[in-house]
Amino acid sequence: MGLLRIMMPPKLQLLAVVAFAVAMLFLENQIQKLEESRSKLERAIARHEVREIEQRHTMDGPRQDATLDEEEDMVIIYNRVPKTASTSFTNIAYDLCAKNKYHVLHINTTKNNPVMSLQDQVRFVKNITSWKEMKPGFYHGHVSYLDFAKFGVKKKPIYINVIRDPIERLVSYYYFLRFGDDYRPGLRRRKQGDKKTFDECVAEGGSDCAPEKLWLQIPFFCGHSSECWNVGSRWAMDQAKYNLINEYFLVGVTEELEDFIMLLEAALPRFFRGATELYRTGI
Repeated sequence: MGLLRIMMPPKLQLLAVVAFAVAMLFLENQIQKLEESRSKLERAIARHEVREIEQRHTMDGPRQDATLDEEEDMVIIYNRVPKTASTSFTNIAYDLCAKNKYHVLHINTTKNNPVMSLQDQVRFVKNITSWKEMKPGFYHGHVSYLDFAKFGVKKKPIYINVIRDPIERLVSYYYFLRFGDDYRPGLRRRKQGDKKTFDECVAEGGSDCAPEKLWLQIPFFCGHSSECWNVGSRWAMDQAKYNLINEYFLVGVTEELEDFIMLLEAALPRFFRGATELYRTGI
């Protein structure tokens, strides 16, 4: 039994195709508008929740902020980029916290994802702004930059970070996945047992040494937008540079880590008094 075909004149076929394309564009536009509205609503709810926290602390009694001087109310966020000597630097913060009387807290994210969901962003902002018992505080973790101002927070934390030559960082991370480091030598790494060198990986076009991996430092400064992880994005690069210049107190480089530590000690002695000597002596 043959198939029945309904033949349409060419002009009607063209009109049908055009109508379908217009309908799809209209639907995509409406979906985009709904997504934007949803995002605005979620951010409005987040701001409202943060304000409620602040108001509750105000109504509970005299504001604790008033009894804390500027240094005692200080929060530093070190959203550390992997394999930039971040563990070495963080250990200095741990070694000094008892002596200089501040708290060190590790930022744990779901599945170690540097991008937090909006719900987790709200919780994070709440904890940072309302946890008075943990001030002054030094927070550290592999997490992308988060703009507290978007959640209605007036007094933003101090951001610091360290960056590294992209190729040197990638080579270091490549071997870290295979051999680990001195801090947790017993931990089995994802590529443990793979003896292939970095040069061999490049020659074979392996994924662990792909040029796209050089992009990883950009999203840590760009923020939580999905576009930040779009390798080669001009917008992401510009946003990362803007945040680095305008939102970070200080950004060092791995190759000159001692200079970075010296500047922090001079500028933020409440946290880093004694850091330079500790770094030099390792004591």
